Amino acid sequence: MARQAEALRRSARAGLRRIQGKKISGAGRDYYDYNLLAAVILLTCFGLVMLYSTSAYEAAQNYNGNDTFFFGKQAFICVGSLILVLIFSQIDYHVYAKFSPHIYAVSIFLLIITRFIGRTVNGARRWIYIGPISFQPAEIAKVAIILFLPSVIVKMGNKMKGVRAPLTILLFGGVASFCTYVFTENLSTAIIVAGITVILIFIVHPETKPFLWLFALGTAAVFLFVRVLAKMATSSGSFRLRRILVWLDPEANSADGGYQVMQGLYAIGSGGFFGKGLGNSVQKLGAVPEAQNDMIFSIICEELGVFGAGMVILLFVFLLYRLYFIAQNAPDLLGSLIATGVFVHIALQVVLNIAVVINLIPTTGITLPFVSYGGTSILFLMAEMALALSISKQIEFR
Repeated sequence: MARQAEALRRSARAGLRRIQGKKISGAGRDYYDYNLLAAVILLTCFGLVMLYSTSAYEAAQNYNGNDTFFFGKQAFICVGSLILVLIFSQIDYHVYAKFSPHIYAVSIFLLIITRFIGRTVNGARRWIYIGPISFQPAEIAKVAIILFLPSVIVKMGNKMKGVRAPLTILLFGGVASFCTYVFTENLSTAIIVAGITVILIFIVHPETKPFLWLFALGTAAVFLFVRVLAKMATSSGSFRLRRILVWLDPEANSADGGYQVMQGLYAIGSGGFFGKGLGNSVQKLGAVPEAQNDMIFSIICEELGVFGAGMVILLFVFLLYRLYFIAQNAPDLLGSLIATGVFVHIALQVVLNIAVVINLIPTTGITLPFVSYGGTSILFLMAEMALALSISKQIEFR
């Protein structure tokens, strides 16, 4: 990962010396990354299979025996989204970048009004309903940041070597992250938006030491305050602080969320190397609440074992490799940074989801890309894939 980041930084620095936003000329054939498209289709199909296996029992119990309730909705959105990917990936990504300030402004507006008109689902006000259509503005914020920040960086050019320009980028990303956390109480997405922002700045900035110092100080601060926060949690009603206690000792705090964590760990442990077999999970029968969402990786481990979980992780690694390839070979700095933003988003979300499931970090309510249930998540993930494929379409090999 470090070598890939350094390679991307070299590519970005070279891009700052090019004519900004213009395509590299040269004879060659046009390219379209069918490998990335294949990885997306494979992950989506696998996700649908696991979604049906995981959710059939709960759907049958709660929706009058309709065991395909979750599967049917997800399959419809997946097929429709894949068709849209094939269509919109044919459009030049520079066209999308022109509208990035408007997309960013709309995403901030939607995040703010969610606090006032959003509907509460499972204790969190994150959804906006317009008739039969519902969506999470936090998902739009991810795409907005991935498009908008690279556009601003390209316009600033060599000014990114200073201090003012990086701080401006940090401000834009910070506003989106702040609004996501404050107005939708979506900590996981706020972390992802902040992560995308910081890593984009890191890639284009010529200095490495300030980021290393910030990383070291941040890591030390986290470990230093864990005990303090844990003590505060014992006397506080804050569910976020209580999650820290659950993380530190889920067995002793089963009433506050530790039950789901423990059942997820039981599912992982009982799967062994090859698992119990597809459809044979016991923990999905009510022990892991809404297993088709954040905890679906634990059911994958139970039914398919370490081997199956490893195959899924390898699929994600291959998808990330294709995004890295596109970022490295993009025709200009804008394309390289957009592809990098998509790479960072997918990588962070996969790592955070798996870390939560195996209790490496406190529960954050983050889904596994292309696998967990969620129409809004799938739709905007596919939008990011369309952007990446649009960039790949303009790669030329001499």
